[in-house]
Amino acid sequence: MPLVEVESVSKNYPRRAASGFGFRQQDHYVVDAVSLTIARGETLGLVGESGSGKSTLARMILGLVEPTSGTIRVAGTEIGGDRTKALRRQMQPVFQDPSAALDPRMRILDIVTEPLIIHRHDGHRREAGPRERSHDISRAALRTKAAELMRSVGLDESALARYPHQFSGGQKQRINIARALALKPQFVVLDEPVSALDVSVGAQIVNLLRQLQKNHGLTYLFISHSMPLVRYLSTRIAVMQHGRLIETGDAEELCAHPQESYTRQLLAATPELPAARP
Repeated sequence: MPLVEVESVSKNYPRRAASGFGFRQQDHYVVDAVSLTIARGETLGLVGESGSGKSTLARMILGLVEPTSGTIRVAGTEIGGDRTKALRRQMQPVFQDPSAALDPRMRILDIVTEPLIIHRHDGHRREAGPRERSHDISRAALRTKAAELMRSVGLDESALARYPHQFSGGQKQRINIARALALKPQFVVLDEPVSALDVSVGAQIVNLLRQLQKNHGLTYLFISHSMPLVRYLSTRIAVMQHGRLIETGDAEELCAHPQESYTRQLLAATPELPAARP
C-alpha cells in the first residue's frame, strides 16, 4: 500500500465573473481532479510554475486545506476532521522561507522542541492533570533531544541558546528541518525548501535532505519550479500545469524523454545543480 494516496482531488474557490447581465459566480479551480500516489521511502517531485497548484495540493495532503472534492489517505487513514489530528506526528512540512517559519522571539532550543511539547500535551490532555502534564518531558531530556537534532542537520549544540536572527538563511533552513524531524515523521512535505537560498547553499541543503532520507527512511513530497533540482532529489516526478497533473514518471526517464511540451520548457528554463549526484 502506498504511504500517500490522492484520488481525484480538486480545490476550487468561487469568484465573480462578468456576464451580459452584470456578474455571476464562477468556480476557479486551483487543483483540478489530481490523482497520485507516493510509495514509502521514495521522493515524489512535484514541479510546475508558480500558480500551478503545487502548494495547494501539498496543504491538502497535510490537512491544512480542505479539498472541495476527492479523497486523500496517509498510511491508510483518510485525511479529514479528527483523523487529521491523529496523523500530525507522521506528517511534517518544511516551507520556502526559513526566516518566516521561525519565531524571532524564541531560542532555537524552544523552536526545535516545541513539536514534542505540543504533541505530548495533546496526547495526554485527557489522562493527566496540569501538574502531571508539565513534567511529561524534562528540560534535560528536551535539551538532549534538541542537541541530537542539531547534530543531524550539521549544526552544533551551541546553536540552541541563540535566536533565529543570529543565523544565515541556510542555517535557518537546517533548523526548520531539525524541527520537522523532532516527531520522527514518516512523511515530509518540502515546499520550495531552497528557493530562497543561493545556489551553492541550496545544493548543500538538498544533499542534507538526501542523507536524512537515507538515515531515517523518510518519504518526501518535494515541490519546486526547478526541474533539474527535482530530478536530482526525486525518485519520480509529477508535472502540474494550471491545477492539473499533466505528466508523471520515473525521474530519469521523464527528464530524458518528456512527453509534454510544457515539461520540455521546464527542463530548458533552469540550469543544472553545481553538485554531482553522489
